[in-house]
Amino acid sequence: MALVTPLSPDHDSEVAELAKFFNETLGFCPNSVLTMQIRPEIARAFINLNKAVMANNGRVTAEQKRLIGYITSANTGCRYCEAHTILAAERYGGSGERLKHIWQFRSSDLYTDAEKAAFEFALAASSVPNAVDDAISANLKEHWDDGEVVEILGVISLFGYLNRWNDSMGTTMEAGAVAAGKEHLTHNGWQVGKHQ
Repeated sequence: MALVTPLSPDHDSEVAELAKFFNETLGFCPNSVLTMQIRPEIARAFINLNKAVMANNGRVTAEQKRLIGYITSANTGCRYCEAHTILAAERYGGSGERLKHIWQFRSSDLYTDAEKAAFEFALAASSVPNAVDDAISANLKEHWDDGEVVEILGVISLFGYLNRWNDSMGTTMEAGAVAAGKEHLTHNGWQVGKHQ
């Protein structure tokens, strides 16, 4: 059971307008945002940050950003965010094969060398303690320019916030996210867990 009950999607008109962003990415407004709107300034700031981080200003695609978010979330153990990011990756063109084999990225031809560098960076940056070292940084910089590195770390950092929020809150997972998790993640041991 969630620590705090989410408010209705139409509770705050400004938040509701900003939250239309999630209709494209997920098909619904996430309960995490509906909980944040108990303090509307937090919800508004979070949505605007999310939109900025997920904007495609370089070569990092919407699908790649969601896979980076997935790896970050899985590494920290946030089942809620794992399901949301895999759902969004699918909505942004991630094939069933890419979604299913994400943990084989190091050896799979489904991912480019640039993606592999970004995924390694995501694992290292989301680890506690942080495991980014010179080799991981150099590999990342070999494939991505400074702006793209900022975008990649923006995704990792955004999901660091969301992982803490949703795991601590025990945010109730929406039906669409549950379905995506069951379809794409159960072979890796994923469960809804506390997000029921």
